[in-house]
Amino acid sequence: MVLWGFATVTLLVALAAFALARRVSRKLEALTQSYWELRYDYTRLRSQMTRLDPGEAEAAALPPPESTVTFVPLASMKKEK
Repeated sequence: MVLWGFATVTLLVALAAFALARRVSRKLEALTQSYWELRYDYTRLRSQMTRLDPGEAEAAALPPPESTVTFVPLASMKKEK
């Protein structure tokens, strides 16, 4: 009798895991769809902005200026005893 109870509990846990996996799969599919729609809209709007103001698009394409912060190794900051 204990074996039947264990089998029933195992089956219920498996069904719950299957339902959870399907729900997560649907959420992932919706999230992926939203991501690609956002990428499409971003690209479309960026091309519209380029057509409206081509000079600003060229300035945005330039790399950022070099940082003035340099690397300082931690060993050089040790206090001498």
